[in-house]
Amino acid sequence: MKTFRMVFTVAALMLAGLAFAPLDGYAASNNDSSTAGKDPNMTKGQAAVDVGDWNEAVRHFTSAVKVDSDNADAHNMLAYSYRRSGQLDPAFEHYGHALAINPRHKGANEYIGEAYLMSGDLAKAEEHLAALKDICGKGCRETRKLTKSIARYKESHDKQALLDDDQNW
Repeated sequence: MKTFRMVFTVAALMLAGLAFAPLDGYAASNNDSSTAGKDPNMTKGQAAVDVGDWNEAVRHFTSAVKVDSDNADAHNMLAYSYRRSGQLDPAFEHYGHALAINPRHKGANEYIGEAYLMSGDLAKAEEHLAALKDICGKGCRETRKLTKSIARYKESHDKQALLDDDQNW
Protein backbone atom coordinates (compact mmCIF):
# COMPACT_ATOMS: atom_id res chain seq x y z
CA MET A 1 0.00 0.00 0.00
CA LYS A 2 2.86 2.35 0.84
CA THR A 3 4.42 1.75 -2.59
CA PHE A 4 1.09 2.42 -4.31
CA ARG A 5 0.72 5.77 -2.50
CA MET A 6 4.26 6.77 -3.44
CA VAL A 7 3.73 5.83 -7.11
CA PHE A 8 0.39 7.66 -7.10
CA THR A 9 1.94 10.76 -5.51
CA VAL A 10 4.82 10.81 -8.02
CA ALA A 11 2.40 10.37 -10.93
CA ALA A 12 0.17 13.16 -9.62
CA LEU A 13 3.15 15.49 -9.24
CA MET A 14 4.34 14.67 -12.75
CA LEU A 15 0.91 15.37 -14.21
CA ALA A 16 0.68 18.63 -12.27
CA GLY A 17 4.09 19.63 -13.59
CA LEU A 18 3.00 18.91 -17.15
CA ALA A 19 -0.21 20.85 -16.70
CA PHE A 20 1.67 23.94 -15.62
CA ALA A 21 4.75 23.59 -17.84
CA PRO A 22 5.26 26.67 -20.00
CA LEU A 23 4.82 26.45 -23.73
CA ASP A 24 8.06 26.55 -25.69
CA GLY A 25 7.30 29.92 -27.27
CA TYR A 26 7.22 31.79 -24.01
CA ALA A 27 9.32 31.11 -20.96
CA ALA A 28 7.93 30.57 -17.48
CA SER A 29 9.71 33.70 -16.28
CA ASN A 30 7.61 35.72 -18.73
CA ASN A 31 4.44 34.00 -17.60
CA ASP A 32 2.73 36.38 -15.25
CA SER A 33 -0.63 36.68 -16.93
CA SER A 34 -3.62 35.40 -15.04
CA THR A 35 -4.82 33.13 -17.84
CA ALA A 36 -1.43 31.83 -18.92
CA GLY A 37 -1.62 28.07 -19.27
CA LYS A 38 -5.41 28.06 -18.82
CA ASP A 39 -6.61 29.32 -22.20
CA PRO A 40 -6.72 26.51 -24.77
CA ASN A 41 -6.06 29.12 -27.47
CA MET A 42 -2.53 29.51 -26.09
CA THR A 43 -1.93 25.77 -26.42
CA LYS A 44 -3.44 25.63 -29.91
CA GLY A 45 -1.51 28.73 -30.96
CA GLN A 46 1.74 27.22 -29.73
CA ALA A 47 1.00 24.01 -31.64
CA ALA A 48 0.54 26.11 -34.80
CA VAL A 49 3.83 27.91 -34.10
CA ASP A 50 5.57 24.57 -33.67
CA VAL A 51 4.61 23.57 -37.23
CA GLY A 52 5.09 27.04 -38.74
CA ASP A 53 1.40 27.66 -39.47
CA TRP A 54 1.48 31.40 -38.86
CA ASN A 55 -2.09 32.13 -39.96
CA GLU A 56 -3.45 29.50 -37.58
CA ALA A 57 -1.18 30.81 -34.80
CA VAL A 58 -2.45 34.37 -35.40
CA ARG A 59 -6.02 33.10 -35.23
CA HIS A 60 -5.54 31.34 -31.88
CA PHE A 61 -3.43 34.03 -30.24
CA THR A 62 -5.94 36.67 -31.39
CA SER A 63 -8.60 34.66 -29.58
CA ALA A 64 -6.36 34.45 -26.50
CA VAL A 65 -5.93 38.24 -26.51
CA LYS A 66 -9.71 38.63 -26.74
CA VAL A 67 -10.14 36.35 -23.71
CA ASP A 68 -7.55 38.29 -21.69
CA SER A 69 -6.32 41.57 -23.13
CA ASP A 70 -3.86 41.90 -20.22
CA ASN A 71 -2.02 38.68 -21.09
CA ALA A 72 1.49 39.79 -22.08
CA ASP A 73 2.36 36.27 -23.25
CA ALA A 74 -0.62 36.17 -25.62
CA HIS A 75 0.29 39.56 -27.09
CA ASN A 76 3.93 38.49 -27.41
CA MET A 77 3.07 35.27 -29.20
CA LEU A 78 0.52 37.02 -31.42
CA ALA A 79 3.20 39.55 -32.36
CA TYR A 80 5.72 36.75 -32.93
CA SER A 81 3.27 34.99 -35.26
CA TYR A 82 2.59 38.19 -37.18
CA ARG A 83 6.34 38.84 -37.48
CA ARG A 84 7.03 35.33 -38.72
CA SER A 85 4.28 35.77 -41.34
CA GLY A 86 6.00 38.98 -42.50
CA GLN A 87 3.43 41.40 -41.04
CA LEU A 88 5.57 43.83 -39.08
CA ASP A 89 2.97 46.54 -38.36
CA PRO A 90 0.64 44.32 -36.31
CA ALA A 91 3.71 42.63 -34.80
CA PHE A 92 4.98 45.96 -33.46
CA GLU A 93 1.50 46.80 -32.18
CA HIS A 94 1.25 43.61 -30.12
CA TYR A 95 4.85 43.69 -28.91
CA GLY A 96 3.99 47.18 -27.70
CA HIS A 97 0.97 45.82 -25.82
CA ALA A 98 3.05 43.02 -24.27
CA LEU A 99 5.71 45.48 -23.12
CA ALA A 100 3.13 47.95 -21.81
CA ILE A 101 1.74 45.13 -19.65
CA ASN A 102 5.17 43.85 -18.62
CA PRO A 103 8.18 46.00 -19.62
CA ARG A 104 10.51 43.27 -18.34
CA HIS A 105 9.04 40.53 -20.56
CA LYS A 106 12.16 38.81 -21.87
CA GLY A 107 10.52 37.23 -24.92
CA ALA A 108 8.86 40.45 -26.06
CA ASN A 109 12.10 42.41 -25.67
CA GLU A 110 14.04 39.83 -27.66
CA TYR A 111 11.44 39.45 -30.41
CA ILE A 112 10.75 43.18 -30.85
CA GLY A 113 14.52 43.67 -31.14
CA GLU A 114 14.56 41.16 -33.98
CA ALA A 115 11.56 42.89 -35.58
CA TYR A 116 13.44 46.19 -35.43
CA LEU A 117 16.36 44.54 -37.23
CA MET A 118 13.96 43.32 -39.92
CA SER A 119 12.76 46.88 -40.36
CA GLY A 120 16.35 48.18 -40.48
CA ASP A 121 16.32 49.97 -37.09
CA LEU A 122 19.54 48.79 -35.43
CA ALA A 123 19.40 51.49 -32.73
CA LYS A 124 15.98 50.32 -31.47
CA ALA A 125 17.14 46.68 -31.51
CA GLU A 126 20.15 47.68 -29.40
CA GLU A 127 17.83 49.48 -26.95
CA HIS A 128 15.98 46.22 -26.38
CA LEU A 129 19.26 44.35 -26.04
CA ALA A 130 20.24 46.82 -23.30
CA ALA A 131 16.87 46.22 -21.63
CA LEU A 132 17.46 42.46 -21.73
CA LYS A 133 20.91 42.85 -20.20
CA ASP A 134 19.28 44.84 -17.39
CA ILE A 135 16.51 42.26 -16.95
CA CYS A 136 18.50 39.03 -17.04
CA GLY A 137 22.14 39.76 -17.78
CA LYS A 138 24.32 38.68 -20.66
CA GLY A 139 23.86 34.98 -20.07
CA CYS A 140 20.14 34.50 -20.49
CA ARG A 141 18.86 32.86 -23.66
CA GLU A 142 16.98 35.94 -24.89
CA THR A 143 20.02 38.20 -24.50
CA ARG A 144 22.26 35.69 -26.28
CA LYS A 145 19.81 35.27 -29.16
CA LEU A 146 19.30 39.00 -29.71
CA THR A 147 23.06 39.59 -29.44
CA LYS A 148 23.57 36.95 -32.15
CA SER A 149 20.89 38.53 -34.35
CA ILE A 150 22.43 41.99 -34.01
CA ALA A 151 25.90 40.63 -34.83
CA ARG A 152 24.53 38.83 -37.89
CA TYR A 153 22.73 42.01 -38.96
CA LYS A 154 25.88 44.12 -38.56
CA GLU A 155 27.94 41.62 -40.54
CA SER A 156 25.55 41.41 -43.43
CA HIS A 157 23.55 44.65 -43.30
CA ASP A 158 20.88 42.47 -44.82
CA LYS A 159 17.65 42.02 -42.94
CA GLN A 160 17.00 38.86 -44.96
CA ALA A 161 19.96 37.26 -43.16
CA LEU A 162 17.67 37.11 -40.14
CA LEU A 163 15.29 34.87 -42.04
CA ASP A 164 17.73 32.08 -42.89
CA ASP A 165 18.17 30.56 -39.43
CA ASP A 166 15.04 29.44 -37.60
CA GLN A 167 17.06 29.45 -34.38
CA ASN A 168 17.47 33.19 -34.88
CA TRP A 169 13.79 33.87 -34.60
